[in-house]
Amino acid sequence: MKTTETSESSAAGAAGSALPQVVKTGRPGHPGTHPKRKRRGGEGRVLNVFSHGMLIVWAFMVVMPLLWAVMTSFKDDNAIFSSPWSLPDRLHFENWSRAWSQAHMSDYFLNTVLVVAGSLAGTLLLGSMAAYVLARFDFPGNRFIYFLFIGGMSFPIMLALVPLFYVMNNIQLLNTIHGLILVYIAYSLPFTVFFLTAFFRTLPTSVAEAALIDGASHTRTFFQVMLPMAKPGLISVGIFNFLGQWNQYMLPTVLNTDQDQKVLSQGLVQLAVSQGYKGDWSGLFAGLVMAMLPVLAAYVVFQRQVVAGLTAGALK
Repeated sequence: MKTTETSESSAAGAAGSALPQVVKTGRPGHPGTHPKRKRRGGEGRVLNVFSHGMLIVWAFMVVMPLLWAVMTSFKDDNAIFSSPWSLPDRLHFENWSRAWSQAHMSDYFLNTVLVVAGSLAGTLLLGSMAAYVLARFDFPGNRFIYFLFIGGMSFPIMLALVPLFYVMNNIQLLNTIHGLILVYIAYSLPFTVFFLTAFFRTLPTSVAEAALIDGASHTRTFFQVMLPMAKPGLISVGIFNFLGQWNQYMLPTVLNTDQDQKVLSQGLVQLAVSQGYKGDWSGLFAGLVMAMLPVLAAYVVFQRQVVAGLTAGALK
């Protein structure tokens, strides 16, 4: 009996000693909660509110000028100066038709589409092929060629404008669409190769090895196996190149002085000068929105692919 009573009392004492530990680690708000956890939770909530507030302010600063430009493009000239922040009394679509036809925005738009489409296709094709070789094959000079492309990213384009002008003039490519396409490709290749080389290194090598064992050539393995796997990276770098090439102004200004071959950025500057003297501010804002809409549409359509391409390497 004494042994039984002793064991029961020791068990009760052990349970009693364990009880305060449960109370100390209770749920938030319990008297036994550690005060440091309350402070950390409060600091986290304050930081979360502050970060969300900054994002809201930043979004307001970015979106409001865009909305104001779109709203102004549907006003007449008197309403732009008399009530710049009010909604238009009616939608003046004649501003858009006037900018499209009389200001020759249709010609500038077509030239820009041709140049950007050709340069974007060439940049992605050549950049992906070069990046795949640099990422997957070891050969003498691999790192040297890779760092040459990286050096091209740091080379200011302004230093190459004068010699580039004479080179394009000597090979009869000045004031031509295909000449501007070749310059855009050379201008965009360094960043494309740098971006896609890092992306190809994250792709699994077992799939390419299985294709080679099955008898596929290196060319077929690249185009039918590895290139589809690199689709998120291609879309991401394609969007970046599209934005840079669509908004490019310095290169076409130097290399493309023919009135019939001018691109949209040159046309906008010419429209701003001419419409400023004429006082046709509504047509100027309409042309500005025309140039802005393709960029916004491209990002809205491919925003998920851009994020997936940027985070693919980190997730792997």
